Amino acid sequence: MGTAPAIAAADITGLVLAGGRGTRMGGVDKGLQLLQGEVLAAHAVRRLRPQVGGVLINANRNFAAYEALGVPVFADSVPDHPGPLAGMLSGLEHCPTPWLLTVPCDTPRFPPDLAARLAEALAAEGNHARIAMAAAPETEADGHTVLRRQPVFCLLHIELRDSLRRFVEEGGRKVGAWTAQHNALTVPFDRPGDAPDAFFNANTLADLQTLEQP
Repeated sequence: MGTAPAIAAADITGLVLAGGRGTRMGGVDKGLQLLQGEVLAAHAVRRLRPQVGGVLINANRNFAAYEALGVPVFADSVPDHPGPLAGMLSGLEHCPTPWLLTVPCDTPRFPPDLAARLAEALAAEGNHARIAMAAAPETEADGHTVLRRQPVFCLLHIELRDSLRRFVEEGGRKVGAWTAQHNALTVPFDRPGDAPDAFFNANTLADLQTLEQP
């Protein structure tokens, strides 16, 4: 398989997924929770900007607050806010570039080279690869470290939009089940120097307090 051309940052649009219900955080709008005096979504936008050509936000409430962050905001295009796939679909529907990089709003320390390494993996794989997904080491209860996929940290080509729309409209909800249809590449973020907590996400208010620690 021949190597595909490198994917330029200008050809990638970043999408912050902030359209969830925040159930495990008591129903609050997770992206607008404060971390070190700034809303979580703002941390994500700032982390994305140097990596991509432009940034979008997917949100389903409090639109003015998200628009105040200075990037376009789009709601789900399917009803009932069925999860991150709906946000990814909205991103693909509004993406002005060939590639879309998705990140959740609740993981403010994701790698500063996320886009570059996912793009590099796709180029190395060749012309047929259309999805790359991050994987990060996690320590199991027995002390063993395993590489676990981080399914919402995805670099996707916009030609997958119709496939994703069909999957969501047919009731599909799991990111991994959809990406498996397209032979997604898994890209490990376990190099020396990679931050061990880069993919730590704030699912609960207690998690948010953990992130507040220096």
